[in-house]
This record gives sequence, structure tokens and C-alpha cells, in this order.
Amino acid sequence: MKKLALVPIALAFLAFTVSLFAGSTQIGPDKKTWDTVAQKAARFLQSTQDKMGGWSTDKTPGVTGIALTGLLKSGQATPQDPVAQKALKYIESLVNPEKKHIAGQDPKVQLQNYVTSINVMALMEAKQGDKYKAIIGDAVEFLKKLQWDEGEGKTEKDDFFGGAGYDSKSRPDLSNTQTFLDALKAAGVGPNDPAMKKALIFVNRCQNLQSEHNNQPWAKLINDGSFIYSAAMGGVTKVVDEPLPNGALPGYGSMTYAGIKSMIYCGVSKDDPRVKKAYEWIQNNYSVDKNPGMPEVRSQWGLYYYYNTMAKSLDALGIDYVVDNKGVKHDWRKDITEALAKRQRPDGSFQNVPNWMESDQNLVTGYALMALSYCRPK
Repeated sequence: MKKLALVPIALAFLAFTVSLFAGSTQIGPDKKTWDTVAQKAARFLQSTQDKMGGWSTDKTPGVTGIALTGLLKSGQATPQDPVAQKALKYIESLVNPEKKHIAGQDPKVQLQNYVTSINVMALMEAKQGDKYKAIIGDAVEFLKKLQWDEGEGKTEKDDFFGGAGYDSKSRPDLSNTQTFLDALKAAGVGPNDPAMKKALIFVNRCQNLQSEHNNQPWAKLINDGSFIYSAAMGGVTKVVDEPLPNGALPGYGSMTYAGIKSMIYCGVSKDDPRVKKAYEWIQNNYSVDKNPGMPEVRSQWGLYYYYNTMAKSLDALGIDYVVDNKGVKHDWRKDITEALAKRQRPDGSFQNVPNWMESDQNLVTGYALMALSYCRPK
């Protein structure tokens, strides 16, 4: 009888132990922290939406898609909410039925690739059934025509081949190419599509890794797996203004995450040597305090773009922790959320140094919400 009486006690102790263990293995940030940061950011964007229905529309038509995507992906707005409906109306006004892009009616409009790609993602995130099907279909075809390929007289031997720039005649770069790939993937374009295969050729050439996929002369000089801004025109990095004396082009964090994600989207396995070498660079340079690889004077450049790209890339890799080169295990979702919480302004916004438009509070608050959408507690 005494043994039977002990059974409920033993079961209760076991349940308590299991609950403790479960609590200790939570992945991601504290839910209250995540909710607070996301809700404050959303309230800020709701307060700054302009009379056009967008954000920072006096500067560029591109910020609205980022802000709306951030609100929707983070669950801080539904497509039926007034803030989303107004933003969708503004994006609809940017649809150019003649040119097939979503960048406005001005024939001299710039950043057509970037703005159209962002707006494709926003319309897909709105999940409106077939309402935007034709618009998105036209936009995808427009984007594919912007890609540097045979249509522009380029062959696979050319360092422009497969990449995308800001516009049809702009030098291709990895930042625009990753945004182009984000849009195609969101629209349901698979890795076997010719545009994805061509893009992979360009992405391969942006990596500091000599291989059968990359014969650029500078790739072997550092050979650390990092990615640079562009392989075109002999290679460009934002780490330095000119190549190092030996011709090397150092890579940096935001482009290395962009490279990893782009390869995954283009069908490269995470066990592929290209991805593994890039991930090794991430392990050696893990940070949520700066855009790693950049010199100290530039370490904050593009920080919120970096957070979004980092979160999206690690999510694409399907990993919960990054173990750095010292053996420290990092819960990246928790780290990014806490870094954002630390940087959030009292009004809920974020703001960075002016480089790459990150002094625009609407832009970087949108980036922050996009990053947070991948950082929910698990």
C-alpha cells in the first residue's frame, strides 16, 4: 500500500522534471520580449503611414513593400486591416501595365528590379488568392528580362551573366540578385527554372572560393568562403574601396548570408562545399552587433538589412543554433531579437547611420519586422 501511495508523488515529480527540461530547451527569444519589440514597431509604422497609403513615398516607391511585408510576415497586421489595405492600394498604383513592372508610371523610374521584387513579395504575403495573380505573373516575366543573359548579349563566360542590377542596364550585384531571387521564390519559381540556374552562376562567382564553379582570379586569394558585393567588372566589395594590394576582395556578413540563401533557393544542398565553406565563415565571424567583415568605421553600415538577411538565411538552412569557432552555441533567433530590443527607440522605430538609406526609420523598422518574423519563439 505504501508503494502505491508513492506512485502519484513519483509521477508528479516526473512531470515537474519534464516541464523544467522543456523550459530549458526553448528555442528563440522570450515571448514577451518578441511581442513587445514587434508590437512597438508595428505601432510606429501605423503612425507614419502617409496619405498615399505607403511609407517614405516622397523618397522612393520601394519602402512601402518592405514595411507591408514586415507587418504581414510578423503577424502584426492582417491583409484585411486598414493599414494593409491602404498599402496594397498604393502598391496597386505602382503597377505599370505597359512595362509590366510594379515600380510606378514614371518612365525614368529607377530601381525597377529592386522595387518590383519587393512589391512582388508584399503582394504574395497578402495572400489574396488570384487577385494579384496576373500582376505577379507579369512582374516575374519583367524581372527575368532584367537578368543579364543572352538577351543582353552575355554568355556564361561573362562576369555579368545571371546577375541582376537595380535596372536593366545596371551592373549586376549580389544584393539585387538576392532580392530578385527572393521575389521569384515567393512567386513559386522553382530551382530548375532557367532564371534560377543562371542566377546561381553569378552567385557562385561572388564567393571567395576557388572551385569548378568560380574561376575568378581573386577568388583564390582569400578563399575563405565569404561573399562580396559583385563579381562583375572584375569584382567589387564594400569592405574596401579598392582591391587589396594583391588584388584580393574581402567578403562581409550581409553578402555572405545573401550568398548562402541564394544558393539554397537555387537548389544547392546545405551539405555542398560552397555552402559549408560560407557557413564556416559565419561561424568564424558570428555577430549581431555589427555587419561582420566590415572595418570598424563601416561596421554599422546596412545593419538592419544584415539582420533580415541573416535571419532569412539561417531559417533557409533550417538550423536553430550557430556554434562559433570558439565552441559557443548561439541561439540566433534570441540574439537577433535581443539586439533589436536594445536598439529600438522609445517610439518603436529603429534608425541607423545614413549609409544605404538606413537613416530612414520606416525602411529599417520594416527590415526589423521582417527579421523578427523568422525569430519567433519555438
